[in-house]
Amino acid sequence: MHRDDDATVRRILTELGDTWAVVGLSTNRSRAAYGVAEVLQRHGKRVVPVHPKAEPVHGEQGYASLADIPFDVDVVDVFVNSELAGAVADEAVAKGAKAVWFQLGVVDEEAYERTRAAGLDMVMDRCPAIEIPRLR
Repeated sequence: MHRDDDATVRRILTELGDTWAVVGLSTNRSRAAYGVAEVLQRHGKRVVPVHPKAEPVHGEQGYASLADIPFDVDVVDVFVNSELAGAVADEAVAKGAKAVWFQLGVVDEEAYERTRAAGLDMVMDRCPAIEIPRLR
């Protein structure tokens, strides 16, 4: 079972960098990713939308995949269902991200182990919009 300690959460939120690729972020305001991305921006993060439509969200250009982003990303925040999340974690490793964050309800123990083995920090089944104020 995974162990997401507060030190890892704090490190991802405060030390690993401010460019967050948010996989699953679209212009749909009713989706959790939309609101969480707003919170991340309010706390100084650059939010990069990753969605098949590649639409701009919150003033940032969207991309169809992590591989399409033409600059480095620090954290990959994953808002896709658990069945698809492992592939996104593998893409984050290939992209050179420093951390992967699986949102509430997104769980893939094997992806967690692979990502940690590749040297990335990882949090699973938690939400940065909840953790940011809690860890201040």
